[in-house]
Amino acid sequence: MTDDMPEITDDAESASGPVPVLAIVGRPNVGKSTLVNRIIGRRAAVVEDRPGVTRDRVSYDATWSGRSFTVVDTGGWDPDARGLARSIADQAEVAVSLADAVLFVVDAGVGITDSDEAVVRILRKSGKPVVLAANKVDDQRAEAEAYGLWNLGLGEPMPVSALHGRGTGDLLDAVLAALPETPPETFGEVGGPRRIAIVGKPNVGKSSLLNKLAGAERVVVDNVAGTTVDPVDELIELGGETWRFIDTAGIRKRVKEASGQEYYASLRTTTAIDRAEVAVLVLDGSQTVSEQDMRIIQTIRDSGRAMVIAFNKWDLVDEERRYYLGREIERDLVQVQWAPRINVTARTGWHVDRLVPALEKALEGWETRISTGALNTFLGRLVSEHPHPVRGGKQPRIMFATQPSTAPPTFVLFTSGKLDASYERYIERRLREQFGFVGTPIVLQQRPREKRKR
Repeated sequence: MTDDMPEITDDAESASGPVPVLAIVGRPNVGKSTLVNRIIGRRAAVVEDRPGVTRDRVSYDATWSGRSFTVVDTGGWDPDARGLARSIADQAEVAVSLADAVLFVVDAGVGITDSDEAVVRILRKSGKPVVLAANKVDDQRAEAEAYGLWNLGLGEPMPVSALHGRGTGDLLDAVLAALPETPPETFGEVGGPRRIAIVGKPNVGKSSLLNKLAGAERVVVDNVAGTTVDPVDELIELGGETWRFIDTAGIRKRVKEASGQEYYASLRTTTAIDRAEVAVLVLDGSQTVSEQDMRIIQTIRDSGRAMVIAFNKWDLVDEERRYYLGREIERDLVQVQWAPRINVTARTGWHVDRLVPALEKALEGWETRISTGALNTFLGRLVSEHPHPVRGGKQPRIMFATQPSTAPPTFVLFTSGKLDASYERYIERRLREQFGFVGTPIVLQQRPREKRKR
């Protein structure tokens, strides 16, 4: 890690005391997300060489010189924008209002534009400390051009190259000087809010659901598919408990088939599932369960995360559609019958309150542990009632079993020979009937006894 690359932490709760917030704002395509990645020391914000890739305000945790702070990336800010661009600009204004200081990013090569001057007027009204970053200063000649930004009246412009890291150390020193002091960084705190990833294909209403849960327009929502690109974390209090929700970009293609912005957005979604404890799969109840939906289900199962299935847009589901949806659930969702299912309308908030009980059930199942004694008593009774079929003159037996871990519940079966896949499925089904395991995949591992050499 270079001198100009800060350390990062994965949990905002790792720092004691209130962590100051830095909002990063600027016109579209001035390099804000590239600068965010440089500040936090990893490629987390989606970056592509065209405007409008970042649309929501997205938070990341970073430290510099032993001090922690939160970085909030925002969409390109054009005060005169309309439509979706207006929503993005509104998110940037919210970010400024919530921040302790602002990092205003300007393209030094382009110079001062009318939009930059309009943003400066808004920043002055906010009364927040502002650090001016003159980005895309890759050499000494460009550095001389950057000093023309003194005319913005925000003080000394800090020349920086987000792409190459030039000048980021000095920039971060200026940022720390603008942010309020915090207690020194401490590590090792365990726990924190339960982590919930909201996943699904584009335009099924994931962001609408998050906004309804948060009780505010937290995420840009538009009926154009693919509005969300970066995962967005939001702490929301529901049912007397705080939850960390992660809104994600819709998964359109397999990661290896996607390219550019879509590739990194898909990668972020997979990472969001891995970060979470429960994945809420949002399906459009008015549409047929698709191959994309099935692929996301498989991604969640492979990750070993608990799962809740939310059929959204239920106000559009008539009697005929309910009949066919029931058939699709029996046919396509047979492998995840253990996942709690709820019907909601995120737009109006109808039955959204049913999500918390479903999450609690899924987490309870995900963390269920069976004692070794109870497990082997259960399996002994199961084998005596329904022994494994004889294959090639041999009949494998389960000699002993244990559950070494939870989240997801994982069982190791010590056997006299390899069990059939169908018998494994039978064991899993009986485990669920006996012990519940609602909302969680079950992992069964076999340890066949090695043949003794003569």
